[in-house]
Amino acid sequence: MTTKQRAFLRSLAMTLKPIFQIGKNGISDNQISDISDALEALELIKINVLRNNEDEITDMANEIANKTDSQLVQVIGNKITLYKKSEKAKKHVL
Repeated sequence: MTTKQRAFLRSLAMTLKPIFQIGKNGISDNQISDISDALEALELIKINVLRNNEDEITDMANEIANKTDSQLVQVIGNKITLYKKSEKAKKHVL
């Protein structure tokens, strides 16, 4: 992903609201499955990491991106933004 593509996705993500929350128990296999399904449907999603989570957010974001086969767009504060090109619902053209 180029810098311009990442900047374009960041601008789109500004208006998005987080659709998933990760709490103190960390990431479960069910959450990974749900996030993967959401990425297929929406392509660009935002995840909120609650403050009671003790894991490092960037490590968690990289783990989610690897497990869902997606691209990490950005991590700001306790928000993670992910992108994955969808085969069915192509909403964003890079």
